[in-house]
Amino acid sequence: MDIEAVRALFDRQMREEAPADDPGAVVERVGAVVRQTVTNTGTGTATSPGPGAESDGGWNGVLWSDLDADSADAAIAGQIRHFSSLGLEFEWKVYSHDAPHDLPRRLAAAGFTPEPPETLMIAEAAGLPHEVTLPEGVRLVAVTDAAGVELMADVHEQAFGTDRAHIRALLLAQLAAAPGSVTAGVAMAGDVPVSAARMDLPTGTQFAGLWGGGTVPAWRGRGLYRALVAFRTRLAVERGYRYMQVDASSLSRPILRRLGFEELSTTTPYVYTP
Repeated sequence: MDIEAVRALFDRQMREEAPADDPGAVVERVGAVVRQTVTNTGTGTATSPGPGAESDGGWNGVLWSDLDADSADAAIAGQIRHFSSLGLEFEWKVYSHDAPHDLPRRLAAAGFTPEPPETLMIAEAAGLPHEVTLPEGVRLVAVTDAAGVELMADVHEQAFGTDRAHIRALLLAQLAAAPGSVTAGVAMAGDVPVSAARMDLPTGTQFAGLWGGGTVPAWRGRGLYRALVAFRTRLAVERGYRYMQVDASSLSRPILRRLGFEELSTTTPYVYTP
């Protein structure tokens, strides 16, 4: 894989020309900045929220910028004015290859707080495993309704130690507003959900996004994460997507590397609270 070419394609399709990820969101380019503002609260279907930028109405933040040392500070101040005038927390999603090189320092100086970084990892879908191999006694079910969402939210709560309300609202809203834009699966050990993950399928792009993969502690190390990657990859290929994209944590990064994913950048959410 030509890392520089794929990274440039990702920047263009998933950042600079990103479609709105919420029915109530507006994506607009202001100078050298592309931002998303959720104007209609209550849908909550943001796909890549930062903890401080997520509200009941979705994700607010800066998706892409093309700045230099002379323009960065003014652009930062402009985004602070925009979101603060609406009373919204927002996230500036910074990638390690973004310019200027000291953008993180400038954001911190302007009052932003960094969240833990993740690694942008991408693989060609055709080259990834497609066969779903599960432990004995475990089956994989697709999430298509509210009952499935509840099972997934249960896994999310146990795996990540976070409140289930966000993932529940997010999936219910996506399934209602644009069911073709998301797919999800839950691994069941008998009647107990033990692992779950979802995939976003943004229109007009070549990238399918893997999100929320988690396994309850007692079932880790048994291949469920790998199985859910294969499940989603197979569906992505069937729907014509060329690349699989993950914002990987330190825990998932080694698994994804073994599967064939490559590291293209790191991404850090910088959150501003008015």
